[in-house]
Amino acid sequence: MSSLAVSGMARPHRWLRAHPVVADSLLAVAVFAIVLIGSFAGRDRGTQPPEAGFLVLSALACAALAARRAAPRTVLGVTSALTLAEIATHRAGPPRTQIAMAVVVALYTVASRTERPAAWRFSLTTVAGLTGAVMVLGAPPWYSPENLGLFAWTALAGAVGDAVRSRRAYVAAIEERAVRAERTREEEARRRVAEERLRIARELHDVVAHHIALVNVQAGVASHIMDSRPDQAKEALAHVREASRSALSELRATVGLLRQYGDPEAPTEPAPGLGVLDHLVDGFARAGLDVRVTGGAEAVAAVGTLPAAVDLAAYRVVQEALTNVHKHAGPGARAEITLTRGPDALSVTVLDDGTGCPPGGGPGGHGLLGMRERVAALGGECVAAPREGGAPGFCVRATLPLRGRP
Repeated sequence: MSSLAVSGMARPHRWLRAHPVVADSLLAVAVFAIVLIGSFAGRDRGTQPPEAGFLVLSALACAALAARRAAPRTVLGVTSALTLAEIATHRAGPPRTQIAMAVVVALYTVASRTERPAAWRFSLTTVAGLTGAVMVLGAPPWYSPENLGLFAWTALAGAVGDAVRSRRAYVAAIEERAVRAERTREEEARRRVAEERLRIARELHDVVAHHIALVNVQAGVASHIMDSRPDQAKEALAHVREASRSALSELRATVGLLRQYGDPEAPTEPAPGLGVLDHLVDGFARAGLDVRVTGGAEAVAAVGTLPAAVDLAAYRVVQEALTNVHKHAGPGARAEITLTRGPDALSVTVLDDGTGCPPGGGPGGHGLLGMRERVAALGGECVAAPREGGAPGFCVRATLPLRGRP
């Protein structure tokens, strides 16, 4: 069947669904036609043609079906009453139970649009009432095929209506779960995008803030001593060049995180970690900051191999803390780095004895916030506060679990 033919058949169906009263009126006409055909077909078995009373009652019962969706229970009561009236008033021969087709349609409507307990009550009442009436008031024997047929048709209408209601409820539940799952997937995707953007923002902040601070200091030194001590100015400019090269390299690696999997230009070098802590310390020492690692290289070696995420987070914490010391602790400040590895966690502490404003005290700073978020993402804790006991300076202490986030 062509798509045009299918589309042509679908249009009347959609129109009838949009106009339920018209659809029910057409159904009422069809049921009345079936009742007439059944009553006249009985003449082949020797029965009399339908009387005027039967035709009137049948017409009224079928006409009530036009309101079956608006008032299903009322329509069921009207059709059942008219059917009982035909059964009770029929005198010539057995009652014409073809009128019960209107009851069948009405009972199906009630069962398909009512909760199961109420649907079963209506079905049992209707089936028992009509079947009992025709068996008592109809022509003997009580077990005639017409009586059993009435029982079968009404019971089948209630059962089919209940099955349709259950099917509709099942389909509605499936659709609701699908909508909820789609909404959950969209929210999860938005959350992951936000987390990834925040992580990249932290990486960019750590790289740019550290290296630009060093470049700024070395450029200021070179400008200050350019005329009086040109050799030292050249050395400072060399440090600027080296810091700029390092910044470009780390920025390239960070931006490479945005590349798709399999991109040949994606970075392959490892992320920085405590293994290159000496290079970080040397950079700050060249910028004029006195930095000491408790235990020196032995302390870094004693830490041993760390999970990649913990290693990177520890390096970034030290980098951000030293950058803040250099920017805010004031001239002549000294910093001390302490690394302690326990059975379950790595502790990183950076102390300074500066007298300037605390780290992050300037407007718009995100260093401490990014540091705390980075540590919290691994399930650890990060504390940044003035030193205890009233001693001058600031303390940054991060505890990073080695077994992942609980």
